[in-house]
Amino acid sequence: MTEIVLMSDPKVAAVPVADRGEPLVDVRLQESLAVDSRRADDTGAFAHLREDVLTRLLRAQRSLPDGIRLLFVEGYRPPALQRHYFERYAGELRAARPDWSPARVRAAASRYVSPPEIAPHSAGAAVDLTLVGADGRELDMGTRVNASPEESDGACYTDAAGLSPRARANRRTLGAALTAAGLVNYPTEWWHWSYGDRYWALVTGAGNALYGPRERD
Repeated sequence: MTEIVLMSDPKVAAVPVADRGEPLVDVRLQESLAVDSRRADDTGAFAHLREDVLTRLLRAQRSLPDGIRLLFVEGYRPPALQRHYFERYAGELRAARPDWSPARVRAAASRYVSPPEIAPHSAGAAVDLTLVGADGRELDMGTRVNASPEESDGACYTDAAGLSPRARANRRTLGAALTAAGLVNYPTEWWHWSYGDRYWALVTGAGNALYGPRERD
């Protein structure tokens, strides 16, 4: 496995943002895209993405083999909610590892929840998703969506060892479609893909991010 750059790496935060100002659009208006409700909120924020990110997601879906569809789980996450998720998980790690330094806790937390100031979800640039078959059932991906490193014993990492051949093949199918559409994966979370955020810019060598964290209109 190649070295993983974590969201907490200073190189990610150093990427400049030249926000395009694209609106957040509701993915539920696209009949071709299956949307799961497990992350639904009262305002429907979870079901929004930047316009071009959604366009690329639909492009990826059209390239999937017959009988397989994307299942959208979560897109936009308000900054306050992102901060809550990060602080809660960091608190769990501090309680479990009281000997860890603040820097180590921050780095470990960023394997699973991005620091709020650079979070791709809060930019409307990231999507958590999986695959479903013709019957609507989720395909075997090796872990559930949003399984933590502790819960999954590291199997949440995209290239984790010890996966079944079926789960690895399904991850490759997902990855091939999304990569071809221009999205990049966060390697500690097989379900997390983004376009236009700071992490995407760092991975692809773009001069700047296209979207930064924002409040929803």
